[in-house]
Amino acid sequence: MGVSGKSLVDALLDLNPEIYGSITDNDRVELDGLLYVMERLPHGIEECRIIKLIAREGYENSGYELYIPTKRRRNCYRIDSERMYIEMTRGRSDIYDILTHLTFLFIEADKIKEHCVDPKGEVSEDWKQLEQVVVLESQGKEVDERKASAYLSNILGRTLEETRVGIEKFSKSNVTHSLYHIVYHLGRVAIEEAQGMRDKEISFSRKLRDIVGQHTYGEKWADQIKCYLYEQGWIGRPVHVISANLHSVLNTLYGCQLSGEDTFHSIEDLAEATSKVENHELRDRIFEYSLDNGLRELKDTSGTNLTVQVINIEKIDPAHLPSDLDVKKFADPQTILIVMDYAFGEQGYECLEELLKPYERDGKVFNLDVKSVSIMGKAGILEGDKGDIMIPTAHVFEGTADNYPLENELSANDFEGYGLGVFEGTMITVLGTSLQNHDILTHFLTSTWNAVGLEMEGAHYQKAIQSAARIRKSISDEVKVFYAYYASDNPLKTGSTLASGSLGIEGIKPTYLITKKILEKILV
Repeated sequence: MGVSGKSLVDALLDLNPEIYGSITDNDRVELDGLLYVMERLPHGIEECRIIKLIAREGYENSGYELYIPTKRRRNCYRIDSERMYIEMTRGRSDIYDILTHLTFLFIEADKIKEHCVDPKGEVSEDWKQLEQVVVLESQGKEVDERKASAYLSNILGRTLEETRVGIEKFSKSNVTHSLYHIVYHLGRVAIEEAQGMRDKEISFSRKLRDIVGQHTYGEKWADQIKCYLYEQGWIGRPVHVISANLHSVLNTLYGCQLSGEDTFHSIEDLAEATSKVENHELRDRIFEYSLDNGLRELKDTSGTNLTVQVINIEKIDPAHLPSDLDVKKFADPQTILIVMDYAFGEQGYECLEELLKPYERDGKVFNLDVKSVSIMGKAGILEGDKGDIMIPTAHVFEGTADNYPLENELSANDFEGYGLGVFEGTMITVLGTSLQNHDILTHFLTSTWNAVGLEMEGAHYQKAIQSAARIRKSISDEVKVFYAYYASDNPLKTGSTLASGSLGIEGIKPTYLITKKILEKILV
């Protein structure tokens, strides 16, 4: 809460992102936003007062326990009771994202402190009782939930009902600690800072400062892929790059081959079956089958946290594909699919640009024969509902007039008749969730930008494609692009922001529908 930290706090309060709910309300602690943030920060961060953002600097081999947040893949290391080190390997978007989350966290911690400390510096009775609850929890002893929720309610400035709902949400989430524990330790660190005992601190390692903006990790990641293609003798084959999840392409191509067409009557049936938590054996069987029939999964060793699947179409029999996938014969059986996991913001440019560069080996230079790049992902929609589909015609960078018009091979017509809303137009590529300000988003929706949604990677991907095709000439300038997003949230609708929870079962249909359309267009 020093000068630099206060400037971040003031800026975030001015932006007042929809995702952070009641962040500007000094009387109420924001619970949905807190859950959203805690799922994306490392376990135990609420206990730490010193947070250091680092590059990959050897901590992965140092014996420190590794923490990876449940909904944001980052390598994090708990150094001691007060220190957390967090690897930043995804570029400036990664740094912006975590600084935004930490700023929100400290704003809410300050509210907790204000609710628990009187003008004389004395802590309240509710605070003392909450401390006892946390002690009992740590000892594995039973807690009187009725009393504990009442103490917590007073500290949060929330009704008892709201507090109980919050406690339940945290208990059902992947966050390790309870809401009691998180609130207590956030408040404790804030109180200690206010009393002049120990300041909170966020810093950047020297190496991280030196490499920000460089392609240190993306280059290693791309070289691993091209090395595999070279060693398999596939470096000259036609390649289609797909940025997506790591299940929909795999399941669509292999699920019915393994199980037989009679088991699943449609891709949607297959998708629903494989998405059920209890069906892990089915998922494992499909994956094992795919490994014997043309798929190779390249685990990341570079630090990008991007796993890649390389699929040799030659090993797949079109006759065994799902009946509602309109692919009866492959246009080119030599086709190679490179399916890369979702990049994060600016990381999309770093990794795709490096992948599209020529590969040098044994004194020779090889260009990949890239036929298409497909981008499928989640995005915030500005007009419509969760699960609807957005088809971009251009990407515009947040805060600038930098724009990337594109000839999208997908159109709204491809998705008509499936019972989903489809919106075609400009997409805003944002730095992070802090842009989700109601007034700014309304401007993007109603102004001449004609924006239909916002996401974090589109302009970065398109920048890499245009650079490779039009400037470096490392790929053909006739490369086709396929962009489609499904709505994970609508930040302009109350109760539909990212903090309201994941899309869940609603996301299955648009995910596999987009996958189906992409595969039909690139394989036929």
